[in-house]
Amino acid sequence: MRANTFLIVLCVAASFWAWQQNPTFAQQNLIFSYNNLLQRRLWTLVTALFVHANLLHLIGNMLFLFIFGNTLEKNAGARAHLATFFCGGFSSFLLSPLFMPRGAAMLGASAAIFTVAACVMLIQPLKFSWLFLAPQGLVALIYFIYNLVVVSRPSFVHGYDPHVAYIAHIIGFLVGVPFGVALSRHWKKNLLLTLLLLVVYLAILHAARNLLLGR
Repeated sequence: MRANTFLIVLCVAASFWAWQQNPTFAQQNLIFSYNNLLQRRLWTLVTALFVHANLLHLIGNMLFLFIFGNTLEKNAGARAHLATFFCGGFSSFLLSPLFMPRGAAMLGASAAIFTVAACVMLIQPLKFSWLFLAPQGLVALIYFIYNLVVVSRPSFVHGYDPHVAYIAHIIGFLVGVPFGVALSRHWKKNLLLTLLLLVVYLAILHAARNLLLGR
């Protein structure tokens, strides 16, 4: 079984199992929080990566993991993919409480997936995703910028959800950058390509907006 497929299967199995458990048990043993860290429940660093809040949360994350994870594993290998995923997830969980309320809890693979996405952006940015109808490097950068905007100006973004750990996504993405640099000889060129794609994308959006407004 491929490493990325294994991660997806583990996320699905762990989430469905967790949904059958007592909420108190899940909060103390499956979800990562500052309180659990103080109680030395260090295993929650691992369990929280695979358990998701609900079916929509699970499906969304697994779609992103399927796309970016397969690309990373194909280009960098299974070991690099797993190292990127787990380091990104653990780092995000450990650093996010510094920017969040003390009682906040975190779960899900999204921060680790952002790490993988940042890595893909620097390794294979032009890999086209038929799901998003866009190059994967562009998708990764747009979602990173979106999370930056949400954190800096939450009222400015439609659909802001206070229960989403946007700061963990940002940390995960930033952790992925050095992995991408280490795994790609052409990371500078790939970063430049991604930035150029973003400029073209924004220009197209601006032109379409003006066309719709009749300007």
